Amino acid sequence: MTEKLSLQNVLDRLLESKKDIPQGHLKFYSDLDSKSLKLFLDVWPRVEPTRKLVLLDALLSHLDSDSIVSYEEIGRALLDDPDSEARARAIRLLVESDDPKLAGKLIDILLNDADLAPRLEAVQLLGEFVLLGELDKINPSQQRKMEDALLSVVRSETDSVLRKRALESLSFSSRPEVAALIESAFERVDPAWIASALRAMGRSHDERWNENVVSMLLDEDPLIKFAAVEAAGQLIIEEASPILLQILENEEEDDDVATAAIWALSQIGGDDARVYLTALIDQTEDEDLVEFLEDALENLNFTEEFNKFELLTLDDEDELDEDK
Repeated sequence: MTEKLSLQNVLDRLLESKKDIPQGHLKFYSDLDSKSLKLFLDVWPRVEPTRKLVLLDALLSHLDSDSIVSYEEIGRALLDDPDSEARARAIRLLVESDDPKLAGKLIDILLNDADLAPRLEAVQLLGEFVLLGELDKINPSQQRKMEDALLSVVRSETDSVLRKRALESLSFSSRPEVAALIESAFERVDPAWIASALRAMGRSHDERWNENVVSMLLDEDPLIKFAAVEAAGQLIIEEASPILLQILENEEEDDDVATAAIWALSQIGGDDARVYLTALIDQTEDEDLVEFLEDALENLNFTEEFNKFELLTLDDEDELDEDK
């Protein structure tokens, strides 16, 4: 008779560094209650450093592929882990969290951690929390603290990668000084800074940037082009659709740019996009590409249904105004 698998069995296997970590074990690390978390943390110091990273990478991969699991408890518990790579992965395990209590810890990591890897992860997650603030889901004073921390990094941090990521996270904010920072980054000569500015433009959802984004859609630098294509979709720039279709007609186009163009078309919508995506599904034999195209077509349907709902809402509001 096979013994029923338990968390203790799973943790015993974790300590056996020469054995693999079975896929079926990963679900046991999800949604840990306080007793189970204590059991995990009691074992954790005895796990070999490389084995720890193997487990965390496996949990992150599982988190991407399974919408039911949550490793938030482990993520929180490992934010002070002695290993900087473990701390960085712990932050990534919190990607779906909307708990404002995390904001203070993330700010502390961003400003004070001795290693770059956790700071890079913290700066990205702080962007998601800034967005929650814009949606009135976080206390305004707490949102301002996050924005101030990101601003300080953009303005004074020596590491350019961290500065770029801070700008991108800050772009979710409606603070007036953000636009000037985006414009300054866009005017630089460095393609990496221009791409970062374009990503910030897309996240801002501010149509003031439409012309800048469209001007970069056919740029020769693939980094810039990719960022511009993504931003065009995020900003729902209808004028970009013919250019995106032109990009997709280019057989020598970079695969990442082409994939981004497909998704951007699904965000913008329109008959031409629908016809193109439908034809592409019929023409391709790559199963993964077909699945992606079907997702894009489903997203296009959602986009158009949402737009219809918005129009109906506006019409109803107009009728109410006329009745007053």
